[in-house]
Amino acid sequence: MISKDFQAHAALLTANLIYGINYSLAKNVMPEYIQPSGFILLRVGGAALLFWLLSLFTFSKETINKSDFKRIAISAVFGVTVNQLLFFQGLNITSPIHGAIIMTSNPILVMIIASIYLRERIHKLKVLGIATGFSGALLLILYQASISGTLENSDGSSSLGDFLIFLNALSYGIYLVLVKPLLQNYSAQVVIKWVFTIGFFFVLPFGWSEFAAVEWHTFTPIAIFSAAFVVIGTTFLAYLFNVFALKQLSPSSVSIYIYSQPVFAAIFATLTGHDTIDWVKLVSAALIFIGVYLVSKPLKSTS
Repeated sequence: MISKDFQAHAALLTANLIYGINYSLAKNVMPEYIQPSGFILLRVGGAALLFWLLSLFTFSKETINKSDFKRIAISAVFGVTVNQLLFFQGLNITSPIHGAIIMTSNPILVMIIASIYLRERIHKLKVLGIATGFSGALLLILYQASISGTLENSDGSSSLGDFLIFLNALSYGIYLVLVKPLLQNYSAQVVIKWVFTIGFFFVLPFGWSEFAAVEWHTFTPIAIFSAAFVVIGTTFLAYLFNVFALKQLSPSSVSIYIYSQPVFAAIFATLTGHDTIDWVKLVSAALIFIGVYLVSKPLKSTS
């Protein structure tokens, strides 16, 4: 029988594989067919609808206590609204390389927040794992930047964008820590359904004008497929997999998988003929997955 921990790690790998593919496909839709905030409204609204359909087909009758809706609402603010709006707006005015580098701060931020809020101990092995994964991700990102020459923005407007990306990483870290106690009392499916439902109403004022301006008849088959992948894969499935894993693992273990995204993005680019595998990518991947192993390794209890 497959253990729940193994299922959790498999879910995280799948979620971050989806995120890695998303970097290529999202560019087929935004900003040519839909602007960033409108795309976020489409993502959040589409995913919320899918979570409700899932609950209907699974006949889930689990209800949330009224006292827990405040935590769910705060989780929706940090995990859906602030997180997604800041990321898209930040990426819009800074380089993808800058954004990727700053996002590597997420596991470090999660470890610090979890140690304060959840009293999660910061063990030497966990610090070593995050440092190892960070070095692998940074090596891969900087190597890609040296090849493409995209480390700096030509318009010099990266500072604000970089700050927004950092706030996005901080926001998602807060979300992972906040939502963890909810998953101890409710199923992952019910929690994420309500997080996205409430998050949709928070996103609505920011994204409605851009969403209403979309000319749907101009979408090509590739744009339709890419948009569907972002809604179904990157938002619905990836968030569901992440909260499923978070039910079994610590926030730090979940967050370090973010370092695998550049690896999966490089693999996908290689398979589609846009990149090649070399020794730098192999070393980076090895460092990242060694870091994941160290952070996720169960610690021996001391008596």
